[in-house]
Amino acid sequence: MASKSSNIVNRRRRKKQTVLAGVLLFTILWMSACSNEPKQVPPKTFDYIKPIPGPSEHVPPEIASKGQVLVGYSDCYSCHKEDKRSVGPAFKDIAKRYPVNEAYRDYLSKKIISGGSGSWGAAVMIPHPKLSLENAKAMVSYILSLRQ
Repeated sequence: MASKSSNIVNRRRRKKQTVLAGVLLFTILWMSACSNEPKQVPPKTFDYIKPIPGPSEHVPPEIASKGQVLVGYSDCYSCHKEDKRSVGPAFKDIAKRYPVNEAYRDYLSKKIISGGSGSWGAAVMIPHPKLSLENAKAMVSYILSLRQ
């Protein structure tokens, strides 16, 4: 009988030792995995511009100059900068994306007049309904002339 009870005691002792060893091993692994050092995560890169292929035409300097003046007197610079992103895209980024041709001048002019969002993220461009199509095209011509 003594042998049977000592076997039971030995099994319980081994079971406790096994459980304690498992808890100790888990604790050591958990503590080593939870170091206080921040992990270096490389920043995600994405193509913000996504150029549209197509033929480009020359922008006459007098039209680009007129557009530059119109942009300067409008509210464009409250959301756009010439060479870095602000609330909206940089003018140079717009010029890199769109080919300089009549179809895109029309499209972008109408976009300025009617406003919109989605082409450059979540930012919303307010509409400019009082702006004439001719002046909007001159402004777009100036912006697209910044293409490098």
